[in-house]
Amino acid sequence: MRKRRAPNRLASEKSPYLQQHAFNPVDWYPWGEEAFEKARAQDKPIFLSIGYSTCHWCHVMKRESFEDDDVARLMNKTFVAIKVDREERPDIDDYYMTACQMLTGTGGWPLTIIMNPEKKPFFAATYLPRESRYGRVGLLQLIPRISTIWQTQKASIVKSAEEISTHLKRLTQHAKAGELSENILRDGYNLLNGAYDRENGGFGNAPKFPTSQNLLFLLRYFIETKEEKSLKMAEHTLKSMRMGGLYDHIGYGFHRYSTDSSWHLPHFEKMLYDQALLTIVYCEAFQITKDSYYRDTVRQIITYVLRDMKSPEGVFYSAEDAESEGEEGKYYLWTEDEIRKILGPSEYDLIVRIFNIKSEGNYDDEISRIPTGRNLLYMTDNEETLARELDIPLDEFTDRMNRARRKMFAYRVQRIPPHKDKKVLCDWNGLMIAALSRAARIFDNEEWQHAAKKAADFILTNMRTSQADLYHRYIDGQPAIKGFLDDYASLIWGLIELYQATFETSYMKSALELNERTLVHFWDEEGGAFFFTSEKGELPVRRKEAYDSAIPSGNSVAASNQIRLGRLTGLHDLQTKASMILNHFGGEIRTNPLAHMNMLVALNQMLSSAPAIVIYGDLSEQNTVDMIRTVNNVRILDASIFLLPANRDGGAIDFAPSMKAFVPSNGKTTAYVCRNYRCETPTCDIKKLSQMLTPPARGDHG
Repeated sequence: MRKRRAPNRLASEKSPYLQQHAFNPVDWYPWGEEAFEKARAQDKPIFLSIGYSTCHWCHVMKRESFEDDDVARLMNKTFVAIKVDREERPDIDDYYMTACQMLTGTGGWPLTIIMNPEKKPFFAATYLPRESRYGRVGLLQLIPRISTIWQTQKASIVKSAEEISTHLKRLTQHAKAGELSENILRDGYNLLNGAYDRENGGFGNAPKFPTSQNLLFLLRYFIETKEEKSLKMAEHTLKSMRMGGLYDHIGYGFHRYSTDSSWHLPHFEKMLYDQALLTIVYCEAFQITKDSYYRDTVRQIITYVLRDMKSPEGVFYSAEDAESEGEEGKYYLWTEDEIRKILGPSEYDLIVRIFNIKSEGNYDDEISRIPTGRNLLYMTDNEETLARELDIPLDEFTDRMNRARRKMFAYRVQRIPPHKDKKVLCDWNGLMIAALSRAARIFDNEEWQHAAKKAADFILTNMRTSQADLYHRYIDGQPAIKGFLDDYASLIWGLIELYQATFETSYMKSALELNERTLVHFWDEEGGAFFFTSEKGELPVRRKEAYDSAIPSGNSVAASNQIRLGRLTGLHDLQTKASMILNHFGGEIRTNPLAHMNMLVALNQMLSSAPAIVIYGDLSEQNTVDMIRTVNNVRILDASIFLLPANRDGGAIDFAPSMKAFVPSNGKTTAYVCRNYRCETPTCDIKKLSQMLTPPARGDHG
């Protein structure tokens, strides 16, 4: 039995990832001046290890190397070792991941950086084994080499680190500006069409990620251009992801990504941001198609989030691990005997057919490809096709499938579950608030609206500084870490959506206040666009990020926020800010549209025919409620909806003084439909309102 070790410095940290390493024999430091002072005083390089608590390969490296006495002895002798949670410190992760990609051509986690005490890197890698194998150098071989080079060739290391840092500075500070036009939207569409997997859906080859920004763009492109293929690509991808093993068919929610091209074999992590962004995409697919499949998917994702990811305070945890009991995917896999034991004969036959269960198992180990004898649930046919093949009425088929699912879920929850990362991140919660609010509005669901309000109220109350700025992270009653651009941008997005779901003016006021704080702390007055960090950063350079990865960049979300806030309030200078953001990165976007799809979503919003709708009336009046429902039911994805109470004492005029010009027609509930700050003749008729909301063709903006 392994003896319990004495804790290291990480034991006093709040990060779940750092806590996982608190009993390593490695003499870890958290990121901070104490570590750098020691490195300078003892003339040692820094070993920086960056990961997160639900990262499978981080766990592997921890077990193989950081818990190994021989590796720890070498590390402690040679380095000052620093551990960083990438989700707590995305600024540090982003900077050194850029260095890794520059030096190695690849990236990922765990991220390993070796640098001098001045924070300048000279070596980068991702996962490193204990001993060299499969073409990867092992730590037991690497550390002595670096120690020797540091002792004998330090001048060349210092020079190399300086050159790398200079190049990093050039990469991070010189965006290629250029004005964007509508043509770039066609370019983005053509590139997605070229990368589209016509057999399986999605874009590119394995591994495949649920790239929400691509889908958000395609849905808007269809609305604006009536290009049917754009909608077909989005729908095929959405349905393929939902049918595959990427989706948890028993407990709901999406896993992180698929290791194969057909969406069958997932990497089993579940991230809050994926649930949020995919909820929005499936909502929008429903808005366009009215296909109940998308509505049901939204309901299932939200069921998972509210059941498994919500804290007692009403905010949302970050992630669930891929591993349980030290084995990736174990919680989600099934033997045929288990399923036979749980279900009755007719249910068993149905589930085996639906989810491709095999007696010998259908799941091979990801690394060794050795059969495991267990099954991963995935569908190769949809419910309608299966019901027809089995000659079962669809309603009966669905009922039987759901009864079997519930039995399997009740059995599964008795297993040892994956680790849950219970830190609360402001930016990811902002995305979830946006998703819940959008779903509540589209599907008229008070429970989801209440959940969004509770999360927003908690953050606005408990994750603010005395100067009303945001904190990035909250754990165990303690907010910490000064907020980044993504925290502000994502929460503002959530508050805009929440206002349009509730029409409670406090949320719009908070959105505008936070937007002002964002401009104060992050806006570059000289070059335009937003920095990722506020004025007082700890790294050699302040980065401006435009790349839309698994999460849309803070600048792309902020650009969209400026457009929507401008349309809701009549503040034209916010629209100008959005143009400055897009044009600041215009050269980069034109060079690689696929890396900036959410930027193209924001550009589409700016150019689109999406209206701003002002409804003059009270929620206590049925006609007002019916008008709002009419707006929510039409094929418009980026409408801005503003409710002006008839008594005018609701505070809306305070933040949108231009609304004083809107008056009711004959004292009745009245709707104004405006595009490009010009309004059509107001109407009190719901049928007429629906006709007015029909999107015009691109270029015919009224």
